[in-house]
Amino acid sequence: MSTAKPGGRVRGFQFSAWNLLLLIPLLILVTPLFNFDGPRLFGLPFFYWFQLAFVVAGVLCTGIVYLATKNKPRGGGRDELSVDDLDEGDAR
Repeated sequence: MSTAKPGGRVRGFQFSAWNLLLLIPLLILVTPLFNFDGPRLFGLPFFYWFQLAFVVAGVLCTGIVYLATKNKPRGGGRDELSVDDLDEGDAR
């Protein structure tokens, strides 16, 4: 799937396989996965320490995706549009 428009410009959305890692922190929204009292860790019920572990996992996933995609090229070059090309109305 190409992200370039016919004029060589790049569209807004660019897919990267690294972005799939960002789905992992969304699992915290499925509460039946961790709605239990045991096992306890340092006296904390599973419900609480599992949520805390997912916060750490979410930060790690976000950091990994950022580091993996920050140097990814975004386009074939500079956008050469002038201010007149960006105007919606035709002044002629």
